Amino acid sequence: MSFTITTQPFGPLPLPSDRKPLTEYILQYTGTGEFATIIPEFGGILRRLVLRRGNHLFALLKAPESPQALLADESYASALLFPFPSRIRHGIYAFEGEKYALKMNEASRDNALHGFVHGRQFSVINQETTPNHASLTLRYDYAGDTVGYPFPFALTVTYELTRADWLTLGSDPTEDRLCALRITYSALNTGTTRCPVAFGWHPYFTFTSEPIDELTLTLPGRTAIVLDGDMIPNGRQPVDASETVALRDRQFDTPFIIEPTGTTPDGISFAETVLDSPQAGVKLVIGQETGEGKLNYLVCYTPTRRDSIAIEPLTANVDSFNNGEGLVILNPGEIFSGSMWVRLE
Repeated sequence: MSFTITTQPFGPLPLPSDRKPLTEYILQYTGTGEFATIIPEFGGILRRLVLRRGNHLFALLKAPESPQALLADESYASALLFPFPSRIRHGIYAFEGEKYALKMNEASRDNALHGFVHGRQFSVINQETTPNHASLTLRYDYAGDTVGYPFPFALTVTYELTRADWLTLGSDPTEDRLCALRITYSALNTGTTRCPVAFGWHPYFTFTSEPIDELTLTLPGRTAIVLDGDMIPNGRQPVDASETVALRDRQFDTPFIIEPTGTTPDGISFAETVLDSPQAGVKLVIGQETGEGKLNYLVCYTPTRRDSIAIEPLTANVDSFNNGEGLVILNPGEIFSGSMWVRLE
């Protein structure tokens, strides 16, 4: 029983001539059959995540099943969102006395949406297996040549399928040979001027396609952000304590400012959101590092097909390039980083 990394072609059909063939990396623990798959050449996305609880393996992500579906996908399934998540109003922002206009890729609301690294080609810069984990590190080097964002950076992301015991935080220690997924990111300002940055992740979670109307969601303490008709912030609700809500007939497309729910043994502040399947008797925990410059925001979104729920850790508010809420300004040579994780309990 060991951790392994293997590769396979993603999809039998050729892609358009301007796209390289896609390779899917498989991080697996042979002892339990748990695995994660990543496609570096398409935005470095996590396409599949299968974790075990008890005697059952659960497929936890909804994502495109073919290269053609991947290219056509407009839901940003599992996308890494950088240098901004969510929306920038009209795609226009000002930074240090200059105005910039980003490409508007949400024409129906006249916004720029979810940055521009989704679909870009990341490079594999490291892969490692040990008795306790398998990890894959990807990097995207940006030269500052996208309209509206002339600030070079290097974005590095590590996916680590690891023994879950470091993340149990009070769950059953007899299950510590089971796995969890940890994601760490860092962005380095490789330019010669300061630059604005924010990060997010856009996974759609499920329990092997169980309808979300059968699930409950436990949210950390939070402040809901009120959005206008174009999904741009225009207010806040009062602070709510942590609570569990049934998802049946419940619609979410809501950003939150979240409060920490705990601290790791090494002093890292974090918040966790829990998706619970009473029918399967299992809970999916999505954790995010909090604190200064970290993942202090969360978006929950229920798509109309009701077969999954997006639970999106973010470092900044919607329209952060304009309102500055959660926005990080990097000096040349500075790094912005954080971590997230997914486990079952």
